[in-house]
Amino acid sequence: MANAILVDLARCVGCGACSSVCQEIHHFPQEESAILDEHNFTVLDHYETDDGEEIFVRRMCQHCQDPACVSVCLVGAFDKTSDGAVTWDTDKCIGCRYCMLACPFDVPKYEWRALSPKVRKCTMCHAERHISEDCAVDSRGFLIDDKGKRLRIDGHQVTDEHRDLIIALTTDMNGDRATACTVACPMEATSFGTRDELLAEAWSRITDEPDTYVKKVYGQHEVGGTSVFYVTSVPFEKLGFMTKLEYTPLPEKTWNVLKHIPDVVITAGVALGAVYWITNRRDEVRRFEEQHQQSQHTNEK
Repeated sequence: MANAILVDLARCVGCGACSSVCQEIHHFPQEESAILDEHNFTVLDHYETDDGEEIFVRRMCQHCQDPACVSVCLVGAFDKTSDGAVTWDTDKCIGCRYCMLACPFDVPKYEWRALSPKVRKCTMCHAERHISEDCAVDSRGFLIDDKGKRLRIDGHQVTDEHRDLIIALTTDMNGDRATACTVACPMEATSFGTRDELLAEAWSRITDEPDTYVKKVYGQHEVGGTSVFYVTSVPFEKLGFMTKLEYTPLPEKTWNVLKHIPDVVITAGVALGAVYWITNRRDEVRRFEEQHQQSQHTNEK
């Protein structure tokens, strides 16, 4: 069953509960940010209309139906799950950042300061929603699977204490499992459910309150559709949304071109690309380290 998230910008009050709980469940620093990064999988943009009305826009991964990030990942670190989430495997990620170039929404972010940098983004709490109370625990208090291997989320082993926190943060008032951000939202500005149900709910709100909502559900058709929908009282183009995206999934457009190119050309291109990345990776890391050291030196002064 494909799940989705509905974000109602007309109801959002900008409390930041969604971003705070996201940081909590991932053990991220509790720091506000205006932009997505490796420690902020969802953030709030603030806009003010000509009438003085405040609008808060939640930014996060759109979890595309046919994700470009999945199609370009050389090692299969990205995956579109059957329940709607686009996930990534930190153990597979090699940090090539092709996903960052491919994403039409500029979502995946790179761990520039990490010793072994990876790409990170929202996973719609996919792994967290599948953690249950009856998970087996080893002698040191770590959750294990049926093969005795320790469970990992975002590259971190999960303790029984963290399991209890995860379950609490991803269980709504009805006892159903949902994303932590939707459970935490006090205004029901962010909802979790099946994609079909939320799409119907979005259009129901638009139909019932035509003077409140713009007659459009963002994410229904963009780049082939996404698993995150938006409804709003202010035109999307005034809120920083990309409103000129095509409805055709990006991987489909790419394949329509690649299928006419001989395999040997594609293989050679991938090989040359890999060589280029490897030879330039060290220079890029060195430049970043020099800039970081220079910045630290400046701050010390």
